Amino acid sequence: MPHLHDHGLPLVQLKEQRRDLVVSLQNRSGPISGWELMQIAAVQQAIMAFEEVIADLDAEAGMDAAA
Repeated sequence: MPHLHDHGLPLVQLKEQRRDLVVSLQNRSGPISGWELMQIAAVQQAIMAFEEVIADLDAEAGMDAAA
């Protein structure tokens, strides 16, 4: 996987936070609470939003470089 420039956005930290949340659930017995699911979902939405912004910035930079 190629290294992508993150444009100074906290994408790596968000992915680590998501991983930590998911890993914390692995060794548990019993149901996952709604709050825990909402936390994971919120972090995932933020990751997706940042990835879209990064893709837009990269596309703009590519267009500027071609001009």
